[in-house]
Amino acid sequence: MELTVKICTFVAVALILNYIVNLIFKFMSRKTKAIHLRFSNRAVNLIIDIIIVYSLAQQFEITKDISKVLLQSGSLIIAIATFAAQQALANVISGISISASKPYNVDEKIRVIQGGTVIAEGIVKDVMMRHTVIYQFNGESCIVPNSVMDASVIINANYTENVGNFVEVEIAYDADIEKAIRVMREVCVNNEMTLNTDRSIVTASGYTQNGVILKTTVWTENLNDSFRACSDIRIALLKEFKKNNIEIPYQTVTISNPQVSVRNVN
Repeated sequence: MELTVKICTFVAVALILNYIVNLIFKFMSRKTKAIHLRFSNRAVNLIIDIIIVYSLAQQFEITKDISKVLLQSGSLIIAIATFAAQQALANVISGISISASKPYNVDEKIRVIQGGTVIAEGIVKDVMMRHTVIYQFNGESCIVPNSVMDASVIINANYTENVGNFVEVEIAYDADIEKAIRVMREVCVNNEMTLNTDRSIVTASGYTQNGVILKTTVWTENLNDSFRACSDIRIALLKEFKKNNIEIPYQTVTISNPQVSVRNVN
């Protein structure tokens, strides 16, 4: 009976301490969503659990002797554990490094690039001791180890004051290019989500086999507005170009079906 009471007491203490720690970090997270708070929260919970388990082991003779032997052999155990869990420790250490440098925070939009390849792009949802959870735009959650995050190039859209995105449209060679530039600029300026409209310059960026490419930069407050604004502008350009008889060329394929005569031979 005494054994059960002791175990229940230590478990209750661990649960209460972890609950209090979670409340403290939850209160701190209301003001900021910095990743070091998430990482520190889990680290403190882990330390509390280790201390409670060790303290519980000291209450009984059998486990007390075992814990003393383990404590005296700590250096050997650490060496063995380090060798056996190199990758896991690398992720934890990288998590500490990321929490300290804070290249991204929760709810920020990032792009993770390694070796010139985008391995993840989306919104940071959580930072664990081992990995970072990124909610991608296709609805999938990407679980990236912290060691990979620490070694990759992180493009954080929230680090910039405004977000710029290119919008391109192709017009036919015989179209009125000055009129097309004027219409394109008006469409961009009149969109309610665009910023810095005085910097809205439309240029002829190149030629194709079908026509001239007109290009401009759409500036918005954040990445969400950028997606919506660019979409609205592209739709508006189709309508305005059609209204002003500005042709957007496109390739067509004509399939001819020649008549086939069949002659019966008796």
